[in-house]
Amino acid sequence: MAEIVSVLALAHAPGATGWLDRAPRHEQEALLAGYAAMGEKLRAARPDVIVGVANDHLLNFPLESIPDWCVGTAERWRGPAEWFRDWVNIPPYEVAGERELARHIVRESARRGFNLAFSDRLEFDDNWSVPLKFLTPDYGVPLVPIHMNCVVPPLPEPERCYAFGRTLAEVVRAWPARARVAVMGTGGLSHDPGGPKYFAVDEKFDRWFLELLASGDPQKVVREATIERMIAAGDGGTVELLAWIVALGAAGGGPAMADFYVPSVALRCGMGGVSWAP
Repeated sequence: MAEIVSVLALAHAPGATGWLDRAPRHEQEALLAGYAAMGEKLRAARPDVIVGVANDHLLNFPLESIPDWCVGTAERWRGPAEWFRDWVNIPPYEVAGERELARHIVRESARRGFNLAFSDRLEFDDNWSVPLKFLTPDYGVPLVPIHMNCVVPPLPEPERCYAFGRTLAEVVRAWPARARVAVMGTGGLSHDPGGPKYFAVDEKFDRWFLELLASGDPQKVVREATIERMIAAGDGGTVELLAWIVALGAAGGGPAMADFYVPSVALRCGMGGVSWAP
């Protein structure tokens, strides 16, 4: 049976690769050190595959038909999508998929009350391109991408996201393969792309959210980290933290360790990452 050896969540903001040089030197150094530490921790766990959960930036689905979660079932993935290449400033790359695990997730999640969409044709933007560049720079670890709706109402509520994370972990562990699996949520922290808070970072909210995850009280997280509170910290971007709540569920609700946090106005985002003990 498969084993979950790592659970983590981190920001994927395109400024980390697209215009990092515009941030103050101390922010650049802290950000690079934070991503490097998370990459070392992930690689030390020696995962055979990463199951990732991240929001879809309206790249793959029409506005009138966005699934809560869509599992990528292809044998191989390519990124970044052409429109995003200049934006993220990452050369084209390829990463293997894990079709059998992806199909297993779809099939077994349905038996547990989560009917997931699935596709062999998902395009990648900063959601995967940024974290993969930092965490697996050789793109040597296969990825099962799960795109989720964090943009267009109705959004999956935090309680539903946590429950999906619990189910995802159960399903992954039930995969009849001797495999080491990492679960990764990406998105957030506070940012407001194109909105009135575009040139601001809600550091108070970010630190509150990180402390909330560190509490090890998942019921408090889903009760207090509401969609409305996320939107107040930055509409259109901060709700990406729903992917972190999926990761919290996959980790069993235990306390998260804050690996780094950089409130970077220059990068238009609160940047950070957390991890859970396996």
